[in-house]
Amino acid sequence: MKPRVLVTGAGGPAGRALAAQLKSRGIPVLGTDIRELPAGAGVTVVPVPPASDPDMVSALRRLVVREGINLVIPTVSDELPQVAAFRAAFGPSVRVIIGDPGPVALANDKLFTAWQLHAAGVPVPRFGVPSDFADAGAAMAELGGPVVVKPRVSRGGRGVIVVDGSEKVDWSHLPDGQIVQEFIPGAEYGPMVFGTSALSGIAPFTVVVEKTELAQGNVGNAVTTRRVEAAEAMDVGNVAMAAVHSLGLTGPVDVDVRRRADGTPVVLEVNARFGANSERAPELLDAVLASFALPSVNPASFGQNTGALANVLV
Repeated sequence: MKPRVLVTGAGGPAGRALAAQLKSRGIPVLGTDIRELPAGAGVTVVPVPPASDPDMVSALRRLVVREGINLVIPTVSDELPQVAAFRAAFGPSVRVIIGDPGPVALANDKLFTAWQLHAAGVPVPRFGVPSDFADAGAAMAELGGPVVVKPRVSRGGRGVIVVDGSEKVDWSHLPDGQIVQEFIPGAEYGPMVFGTSALSGIAPFTVVVEKTELAQGNVGNAVTTRRVEAAEAMDVGNVAMAAVHSLGLTGPVDVDVRRRADGTPVVLEVNARFGANSERAPELLDAVLASFALPSVNPASFGQNTGALANVLV
């Protein structure tokens, strides 16, 4: 039986990439977004309330019931904590592809993510919040050079600035809703991890892409990417897998990794969902679709070994 799939955020980069893959496999897909999409978007989209609206999950559930959806794949970062917390409300016959509420909440906040990964020994940039430093100069001195300031809860390159001393920053007005990170200058990667729980039979795996061009030059969303071979970025895949494991995430996870000047990979942030580059890693969707027909330990885990999908690291 083919699933009937609902993809949230179908107008965004991650949602568009996922919907295109589903359509190419001949799988019926319905999208949601907070706005109507223009004609020719390639997928039918139903407007729903934003994640900040208390009715958002209820609206999704009503749509799932009305349209006979049996597989829900959320791609909007802002909605993930709510969908994870209330996934059981969609009913036992609906598979919601998202991790457990606690791990998803940790990954949703970049400061909490950094605390958790640092405690687990997973390499991250040196970090703090604005009030940890007297001013921009103090932050740069303590963190060893230019720093990145960005919202703790956000997606993509929204609100990200690089402070390198070339311009004045009103540091006293930066809220602690921001995180301050050491700027990591090296190559940036977007490893995509399929995480599974210890009780499932599917081995976790990672696919690595390099972000060869960024929207804002040295930060921001990837404009172009290339899939890299295992031998070229084994360490990047391993650190991404370690991050997903330490956070306790399951299902598809999008990770941002950069190399220090000495080549050491560090994890910048973790997104508990499909990312915009998932078309370069069709194994992720293959694993989700395989899991649809398998018994699950819980709505976010995957039930048994799928053979060819196990132990993939490329």
